[in-house]
Amino acid sequence: MTRRQFITASAALSVLPHRAAAQERKPNIIFILADDLGYGDSGCYGQKRIDTSNIDRLAAEGMRFTDCYAGSTVCAPSRSCLMTGTHTGHTRIRGNSSPTGRVALRPEDTTVGEVLKKAGYHTGLFGKWGLGEANTTGRPTQKGFDEFFGYLNQTHAHSYYPDHLWRNDEQVFLPGNLAGGKREYSHDLIVERALEFVRNSKDEPFFLYFALTIPHANNEAGRFLGDGMEVPDYAPYAAENWPTTEKGFAAMVTRMDRDIGRLMALLKELALDDNTVVIFSSDNGPHREGGHDPEFFGSRGGLRGIKRDLYEGGIRVPAIARWPGRIRPGQISSQTWAFWDLLPTAAEIAGAPAPAGIDGISVLPAMLGKPQKNHAYLYWEFFERGFHQAVRMGDWKAVRHGLEAPIELYNLKEDLQETRDVSRDHGEVVRRVEETLRIARSESQEFPIPRKS
Repeated sequence: MTRRQFITASAALSVLPHRAAAQERKPNIIFILADDLGYGDSGCYGQKRIDTSNIDRLAAEGMRFTDCYAGSTVCAPSRSCLMTGTHTGHTRIRGNSSPTGRVALRPEDTTVGEVLKKAGYHTGLFGKWGLGEANTTGRPTQKGFDEFFGYLNQTHAHSYYPDHLWRNDEQVFLPGNLAGGKREYSHDLIVERALEFVRNSKDEPFFLYFALTIPHANNEAGRFLGDGMEVPDYAPYAAENWPTTEKGFAAMVTRMDRDIGRLMALLKELALDDNTVVIFSSDNGPHREGGHDPEFFGSRGGLRGIKRDLYEGGIRVPAIARWPGRIRPGQISSQTWAFWDLLPTAAEIAGAPAPAGIDGISVLPAMLGKPQKNHAYLYWEFFERGFHQAVRMGDWKAVRHGLEAPIELYNLKEDLQETRDVSRDHGEVVRRVEETLRIARSESQEFPIPRKS
């Protein structure tokens, strides 16, 4: 062997441990959560007029789910389910607020962030939290996130030009928005911090919870401002003959899509793409707020109901999973799952144990095309405008508006729009539903069931 050959061989051997280490590195996990994006608001779910080409590419390169459900039909409880692996019959936060005010996660409420941080992940949350204020046990830095930038509570997040955001536990003022200024659009700031987090985490496994605030309406302190959909410009829809509010809504969705594309491009640039699981969804169904009409773009995708309903349009959400080399591209899955399944799914991806006693089931097998365990039922409860419950068992979907109200029963396989209540024809199914509604929940001091006096 010549000296040159020896040096070349030695160099090749020296990189083998590094290559092996790279191959053994745990997958990065990114969960992208849109805010109030309807089942039908992206092209891969049937949208015709709004450009969502990057979201559609995620679906083409991964798996698109038809039967994924949000944790709730409004923001905070949906995110509580997502983070803690428990449904609204058990999760700590069951509404945007309770009779006693906002509720925070407790030390014993284990989150996805805590599970993955313990498993060696660098964890970051950028966007909307909604599960604990400053100086509470529920703030992000106490619930497993190394880095946080964005909004602590959902009401503050209604303003896209706030005078401050939060960085970890520090209040950060935005000079361009003081004294009524509108020069620093919060979504853009949040995106830049998230991309910076990915760049800084490229050499270690990371979990990015990318909790975007758009396309939620700009409802500040209960008042809708301007045209209701606050966005720096209406591109690429400025010339459309649409109501101004609808131009704003579409521009927000496409702005979100653009930034998802930037994130995916960064993963490729940093050679992280093949070892990163990306999951995309929305926190609940489409809204009718700020003058926006969910019918204008067909936002509910032909389903019944919108945000604040427990019919399918309020809780069935888009869901896409992409993992090159592991999830076969171009698949459409009818696997039924819900937000409380994220925690055990992420834990299995990371090779970490999930907490005992949660409601979630890992859906990683379904993503990888393997046999999947199914839930006996999915359960929701909702406290605004009274007390509402819903359950899905197989193809059966039941809704009840109050403890004394009759149970509505629908066969989703035959009636996805929930137009025909068949409860009178299926007494045995109704009895099973009644029992499920009884056992599926635990009592909550913060969210008591309203009862007749």
